[in-house]
Amino acid sequence: MKLLYGPPSPYSRKVRVVAHELGVEVDLVPLNAIAWDNDLGAANPINRVPTLIRDDGSALFDSPVICEYLDVTFGPRLLPAAGEARWRVLRAQALGDGLMDAAVPRRHETQRPAEQQSPERLRLYRRSIDQVLDRLEQDAGTRADFDLGAIAIACALAYLDFRFSEDRWGDRCPGLREWFETVRKRESMQATEFP
Repeated sequence: MKLLYGPPSPYSRKVRVVAHELGVEVDLVPLNAIAWDNDLGAANPINRVPTLIRDDGSALFDSPVICEYLDVTFGPRLLPAAGEARWRVLRAQALGDGLMDAAVPRRHETQRPAEQQSPERLRLYRRSIDQVLDRLEQDAGTRADFDLGAIAIACALAYLDFRFSEDRWGDRCPGLREWFETVRKRESMQATEFP
């Protein structure tokens, strides 16, 4: 299998952490998804990373789909098959992905020339980030397993540190920061650090 991924993408990192946790070997193919001269669209018409090319040549895309495929095929360990435990993990994954869904476009917006940036969009992204952080702080003491939800959250928090260190999110969320400082030491997190 090949994973087409963006080294600074938190979604790509989430898939790489899952693969590492499950002991799945994938050939890593780094690329710039926003470059016009990549071949990503041939495998993934959405033209986003990550994209997993399976051994039969078929492609899976979108990090939740790839992560579930890896867990079903090589696990299951990170996503419970049924019941309330499954919904708890999926809810946590949605919070982690939601944090990424606000942080990544915020980063893109801040890269535009100042006169082209939308203060309203930046404010909306920041509101979403703050609301998710507040919810994660409320739940920080209840997160014990390093499951798919925890992986999504950890990768999102690492992305905030990588792109928005000046926000110092840990100051407002000390319980969440304490949890993150523990999980960021895992081998899978160390092996997939942002460039």
